Amino acid sequence: MTQKNLVVIGNGMVGHRFLEEMIAKEASQNWNLITFCEEPRVAYDRVNLSGFFAGKTAADLSLVEPGLYQENNVQIYIGDKAERIDRTHKTITSANGIVIHYDKVVIATGSYPFVPPILGKDTAGTFVYRTIDDLEAMAAYAKQCKVGVVIGGGLLGLECANALKNMGLETHVVEFAPRLMPVQVDDVGGTILKNRIESLGVAVHTQKSTTEIISENGRVTKMRFAEGDELPTDMIVFSAGIRPRDELARDCGLTVGDRGGIVIDDHCQTSDPDILAIGECALHNHRIYGLVAPGYTMASVAADQLCNPGSNTFTGADMSTKLKLLGVDVASFGDGFAKTPGAKEFAIVDSVQGTYKKLVLTEKGDRLLGGILVGDASTYGTLLQLMQNQITLPPHPEDLLLPPREGKAAVSMGVEGLPDTAQICSCNNVTKGQICSAIQDNNFTEIGTVKKFTKAGTGCGGCVPLVTDLLKAELKKAGVEVKNHLCEHFSYSRQELYHLVRSQHIQTFDALLAQHGQGQGCEICKPAVASILASAWNDYILNQSHAGLQDTNDAFLANIQKDGTYSVIPRIPGGEIKPEMLIALGEVAKEFGLYTKITGGQRIDLLGARVDQLPQIWEKLIDAGFESGHAYGKALRTVKSCVGSTWCRFGVQDSTSLAIAVELRYRGLRAPHKLKSAVSGCTRECAEAQSKDFGIIATEKGWNLYVCGNGGMKPQHAQLIAEDVDQETLIKYIDRFLMFYIRTANRLERTATWLNKLEGGIDYLKQVIIDDSLGICAELEAEMEHQVATYACEWKATIADPQKLARFSHFVNSDQPDPSLVKIEERGQTRPAFDHEKELLKTGDRL
Repeated sequence: MTQKNLVVIGNGMVGHRFLEEMIAKEASQNWNLITFCEEPRVAYDRVNLSGFFAGKTAADLSLVEPGLYQENNVQIYIGDKAERIDRTHKTITSANGIVIHYDKVVIATGSYPFVPPILGKDTAGTFVYRTIDDLEAMAAYAKQCKVGVVIGGGLLGLECANALKNMGLETHVVEFAPRLMPVQVDDVGGTILKNRIESLGVAVHTQKSTTEIISENGRVTKMRFAEGDELPTDMIVFSAGIRPRDELARDCGLTVGDRGGIVIDDHCQTSDPDILAIGECALHNHRIYGLVAPGYTMASVAADQLCNPGSNTFTGADMSTKLKLLGVDVASFGDGFAKTPGAKEFAIVDSVQGTYKKLVLTEKGDRLLGGILVGDASTYGTLLQLMQNQITLPPHPEDLLLPPREGKAAVSMGVEGLPDTAQICSCNNVTKGQICSAIQDNNFTEIGTVKKFTKAGTGCGGCVPLVTDLLKAELKKAGVEVKNHLCEHFSYSRQELYHLVRSQHIQTFDALLAQHGQGQGCEICKPAVASILASAWNDYILNQSHAGLQDTNDAFLANIQKDGTYSVIPRIPGGEIKPEMLIALGEVAKEFGLYTKITGGQRIDLLGARVDQLPQIWEKLIDAGFESGHAYGKALRTVKSCVGSTWCRFGVQDSTSLAIAVELRYRGLRAPHKLKSAVSGCTRECAEAQSKDFGIIATEKGWNLYVCGNGGMKPQHAQLIAEDVDQETLIKYIDRFLMFYIRTANRLERTATWLNKLEGGIDYLKQVIIDDSLGICAELEAEMEHQVATYACEWKATIADPQKLARFSHFVNSDQPDPSLVKIEERGQTRPAFDHEKELLKTGDRL
């Protein structure tokens, strides 16, 4: 069979990656692989181009393994540019007169540096920063120069500034925007970056518009700005952005974007079914991707499209990046500018050390949306994984940014917590599973061999710390002891600490620390021990023994919201509520101007309460018959129900009555994680019992009990543990299940995760809970009876204690409310004003 011609136009990083993908798929058996390389050398690493001035040669930067093309019959035309595509006759003509028939074409022409239309831009001494040839020309010219200027303060501009500095020149950076790296960092980050770079001897000029380049004797001497001032210089390098090289596509009639770029679909297909485009020349969904990682993904998709059509798609790419610019770490990932509706921001600015660390969180503060790091990007890899895999954040997300302090451990997420599908290396699209398999299958012990085999860490290098952690984790699995200590202050797991608390009847954190710990404690162990003490003894959460241990929610018995206000969620057992109580909720919401919403668990959420209003609100609610709903704690939240046999024609048992009984029994129960339940009156499952931590479904003979659903970010169905049991037996099994979970689960571990880790799974749990294989069921039942007997509404106790009420004020020395709380009306209710709305309100403009 005659082989078909596949022509790749462009042999840059992305074009070469496409050829590697085709070679790996053994595509040369079906295709003649042909590529045009415009430069006098094969593909090289443009990402690390500045290394050329640090002593690296063109050979060092080369991406093509010696003999790769020859051994795989890749025909390459070096130093020859494809100049014309004839779609009618399906030929490509090069600058050297080569004419090749094609069956398929992949355009990978990349981009070219944008040079602003400045008077004198072509004067001798002006350069662009793109290729090794450009760098060689700059180095030759710089030998007769003293001052160099880079126009453009983006990623490449700062890389270029580093190159000029390495040449021994007095270096300046001129940026049109108000800050450096305007696409990656915000105003505060830009200021910190500017200060750091200027401290290294590079002058930075922001908000400068160059209008003219002035020369003498045909050589650059200075540049003039729109403001009228001038900057003397001997050479100028333009690094003001890129534009897609789409001239071939335009000339042959392919569809291009209004602002440039070859339009492609999710398969990297252009408007011609025989032509694909990848990399910086391609326009996908109205966007040009200016990083190498998206280009590599496109290369993979295009290769799959030619070898196995429809098997892969390009749906966009993560533009997160980490670089070291002039020796300064800069990283940006996800939604660093908090454009997501409801996003919260947390930032730490250290102008002394020259660092800026910002996290953007979801409205609830439990997921990471993005961030910006300047000066210290050591946590970039971990933060990126938290964001990409939507992993639940610790109770105090700010601890992810703070360095370890004396006597305390840094909060981080181990690589073991990542799913195998987690993308560790975005440049080369390498997952955790692929890296771990490579380590296990080949007995790798060195990071260098892991990188070479998997290609992880060989792009920008930002993922190398995570790859290293994976290697260490796998080596530990091979025989090195792994400790499960809660933190550095306690050499015990949570399960072991719980046992110590109960067996030795320890009542306070200080006593536990004195007997079994060291140091002063930290933000990991304090809330964990507070939860253990609450679970073991059911003490009032604001009593003296718990003081200083709780997070913000427990400290004020309410969930803090994005604008600093709090939510009020009273308990409504089983979703059943009297009309008088509904009226009371409405009256309270109206009096205090609260936003009201029905929750997913059949309760009513009153949002927007100031901290000083919380006692007044709860006093009225308690008078109306409500009690705390524990929506602020790691405790039982709700027991959802349908109307059951009381109203429904399909109901076989009274699900509402049981739901109320279950919720009243376990209200206030503190656990390693929040708990939710539901009772359905028949198998139609209207209450969704199988998605809960424990769920109950009515049968003709009694009740079925399901446990360990509600997996959070990884939902899973609960598993059946008991069938057709009567109500007394059902309650007994639930008592045992909940107390066994509280005894043995790790800190902040959901029931679903706990069961997944439990050796023997649901079968083992049945043996413990139903068969009493460990002989502890009597103890578990007694512990639950203590919980039930000692329950007290936390808000009722708080309102009765004047000393406790003193904490509910915004300011220690004033009764005034927080003036920064601003609300606007929407759909007939009030909500927090967004930052831009606050600015409009300040200026008196209409929203």
